[in-house]
Amino acid sequence: MPIVRIDMIAGRDAETIKHCLQEVARTVHRTLGAPLNSIRVIANELPATHWAIGDKTRDEIDAEKAAIAASGA
Repeated sequence: MPIVRIDMIAGRDAETIKHCLQEVARTVHRTLGAPLNSIRVIANELPATHWAIGDKTRDEIDAEKAAIAASGA
């Protein structure tokens, strides 16, 4: 029973996530030959404050990018 876990930053709509889960399951089915009903795909949405790149959280990175864009630099 293949299990696929997808961790992502929250913010996508439910239909987009549902489509992603379906396509991932179909890809696993096609590439591994596993029956579709044996495949588990789990999507975990995390707030931007719980996702870090280096020592900065994603919300801090986004805020820095917005400040740079607003300053015209």
